[in-house]
Amino acid sequence: MRIFAPNEVVAKSRYWYFLSKYHKMKKTTGEILQVNEIFDRKPKQLKNYAIFVRYDSRSGTHNLYKEFRDTTRTGAVAQMYLDMAGRHRARTRSVQIIDVIEVPSSKC
Repeated sequence: MRIFAPNEVVAKSRYWYFLSKYHKMKKTTGEILQVNEIFDRKPKQLKNYAIFVRYDSRSGTHNLYKEFRDTTRTGAVAQMYLDMAGRHRARTRSVQIIDVIEVPSSKC
């Protein structure tokens, strides 16, 4: 499971949040063995990323698909958070990233 968070504490908290949604499991019945930061293989090459998002607004829950152009996956996610805050007034805590996919340039 890939979780985008500013630090390790927030990443662990988000992990337990998503795990409790997918499986009937609580913090007391499980254990996190390791937290790793994943780096891109080619961080200086420009790529296109497609991000699937679920977010809560004032009127309900919405699903969203957006494409961003950046050098790293985390940079594209940071752009997405800024875009969601600006256009949809969605806070970071109300945005759930479902999937981040690298789109080939021939499909754009």
